[in-house]
This record gives sequence, structure tokens and C-alpha cells, in this order.
Amino acid sequence: MGLRRSIYKTPAQLRGMVEPGRITAAALDAVRAVIAPGLTTLDLDAAAAEVVRARGAESNFQMVRGYRHTTCVSVNEQVVHGIPGGRVLEPGDIVSIDAGAQFQGWNGDSAITVVVPDPSRPDLVAARERLSSVTEASLWAGIAAMATARRVGEIGAAVQASIEASGEGYGILRDYVGHGIGRKMHEGPTVFNYRTPDLGPEIKPGLCLAIEPMVVGGSHDTFVEDDDWTVSTVDGTDGSHWEHSVAVHAGGIWVLTAADGGAAGLAPFGVTPTPIA
Repeated sequence: MGLRRSIYKTPAQLRGMVEPGRITAAALDAVRAVIAPGLTTLDLDAAAAEVVRARGAESNFQMVRGYRHTTCVSVNEQVVHGIPGGRVLEPGDIVSIDAGAQFQGWNGDSAITVVVPDPSRPDLVAARERLSSVTEASLWAGIAAMATARRVGEIGAAVQASIEASGEGYGILRDYVGHGIGRKMHEGPTVFNYRTPDLGPEIKPGLCLAIEPMVVGGSHDTFVEDDDWTVSTVDGTDGSHWEHSVAVHAGGIWVLTAADGGAAGLAPFGVTPTPIA
């Protein structure tokens, strides 16, 4: 019988998580810098892949059986797991990019959503920007909860409360959730984006989680496209996906996939992140 690995990491292991987080953040920064109408989703993937390689890391997405890309790129009604390819970005598209990197055996995982500018359709752009901003705000609400909560389930409760407070009536995906992260990109525990009766394991130093709310403009019902990867809304409404990898350590909390450790995102919650010593 194999030994079960603890979900809590040692201080040395937490230090190993820092660089893959930085690399993942840099890969997404590169995508954000180039995204524009006329590019393909594969062009975005290439921008991320170049950064991951240049930093001496590997794409952990490519370590998933059957997947060949550095990112997932999901457009409009696609919420997550979109495969980069020949799809050309159009003005006004809402685009979610999920990326990860493995460096010296440790993993980072993060996602952003970007709305492609379209001056001719300000109402559409405003609606999609609102969906993205509510989703991102719920991510930071969940991270802030992680800084003070006792149990993992309190994170999901904070995410859901933040989305409900928007008053928009958005749906939260139920079948796709956050996770622990470390030697593998996907580890225990499960991190729900909504309230659950079971509050799960204790939050204490050594815990690393990928918190990733996936929010849609209408019903949370989804289906998997014929490519066996892309997850789209049944009702055709838009999706948004934001994610960060976050560590709890003896000195506090640190957002591994944010260049500032999460300082800007956590400031409205009165939380100050502390670098991992």
C-alpha cells in the first residue's frame, strides 16, 4: 500500500512553489500583452509557451494525458478547457486563458479573463467586463477568506457570497472546482466555489490551493464539446474564469501566481500578503 502524502507542505517545499508561480504569472502577462482581434487562440498559446520555455520550466498542462498545449483558451460561451487552435479572436470576445508551469518538480496554475475591445458594441463589452470583474472579485474574496478562515469550505462560501452580492444572478459552475497544488498540478483537497455542508480540511501553514471561480451569465449547466475538452454553457451565455495559486505559511498568506503576492487584490479586504521566507 502506498503512503498518502500530506496536503500540508514544509517551509522548504513552500519555497519551491514560489518560482513556478512566478513563471505562470509571467506567461499570462505575455498573453495579456498581445491579445487582440485577428490573433488565433493558438497565437495566445504560443506567447505563453515561449515564456515557460525561456524560464527553464515545463508546461504542466502538457503532462495531462492527451493534451498538447501550454494553455487552455476559452471564448464566449466556452468557460474552461478550450483547446488553442485556429479560432480567430473577434472584437468584443470574452476570452479566458488558463496556464500552468512546472519548475524543479513544483507547479503553478492560474487563469485570467480578458475582453477584447470593440468600440462599436459598448453595451456588449460592458456586460462582459462586468462578468469578468465579478468573477475576479469573487476570486479575491475567496483568497482573503483563506487568510483568516479555519476550514477550506469557508473559501467557497466567500466566493459564492461575493458573486451573489453583485446582484447579477450569475451562475457558478458546479462540476468544475479548485484544488490543491504542489508536486502535481491537481492535488487534494477539493476547493468548491459555493457553500457546502462539509467544510473540509483545516487551513493552516503548508496548505497550497488553486482557487478558481468559474462563473457564467446564466444557468450553470454545461456540456463538453465534441473535442472532449471544451466546456461550454448549455444556454449559450458567456463564461469567465479567474484563478490563482495561493500558499499559507507561518508568516501569513502569499499569492504565488501574482507578481505582487496579491497585495493589490487583497488590499480592499484589509489583508496584507507576506512573502514566504
